[in-house]
Amino acid sequence: MFALVPDVSFFVKDRRGRFMALNRLGCEFCGVATEREAIGRRDRDFFDRRRADEYARDDDAVMRTGEPVVNRIESAPARRGSPRLVLTTKIPLRDRSGKVIGVAGVSRRLEQVREKPSAVEPVARVIERMHERCVENLSSREWARIAGMSPSHFDRVFRRTVETSPRQYFLRVRIEAACRQLAETHVPIATIAIDHGFHDHAHFARSFRRIMGQTPSDYRAAHQSPISVARSSRSKRR
Repeated sequence: MFALVPDVSFFVKDRRGRFMALNRLGCEFCGVATEREAIGRRDRDFFDRRRADEYARDDDAVMRTGEPVVNRIESAPARRGSPRLVLTTKIPLRDRSGKVIGVAGVSRRLEQVREKPSAVEPVARVIERMHERCVENLSSREWARIAGMSPSHFDRVFRRTVETSPRQYFLRVRIEAACRQLAETHVPIATIAIDHGFHDHAHFARSFRRIMGQTPSDYRAAHQSPISVARSSRSKRR
């Protein structure tokens, strides 16, 4: 059934985090053509380290506690980050004796969800604004105004819906935007740092390493493809 639903990503993983099932949109998120290419592989085979580790922690918590994750807002899975948002739900899978043997989940692109949970709509507005204006230093009070809430209430709702603070989420948005530019251009790292709202190269490097687990230059070396290099070189010549 899930193979025929175009706007829902469906997956099943075993206790070790290996994909056991994946539908068409799940394959698209992982960057593979068929389910067979993903079976037996883990999130780290498809996504950057930070995002893959977050998915693994979520999966472990669901399997350990037996408690589902319901309608969490997060960035859509992608190899280099994505400005699109999804609503994710995960549940534990049990065998006939009741033992948890894995996890199953679905993600829906937020813009395609007609009946959104009440807390999701205002938080989604703020997250979309964060992606659109990631170079600006918006304050917590300004984010709360966009959501139509008091600052304290907005902070509580955001943490409950996204499971991190607005400030930490915004930092990740900036880092992921910088990742795309590192991978797709030859723009100097110091320029990328300033362009994405960081004080200087050192501030950017510290934040980048804390979130991505490597330096910006190491990330660029690992992710810059020959096609992006050639495209960037042609743009410079123009």
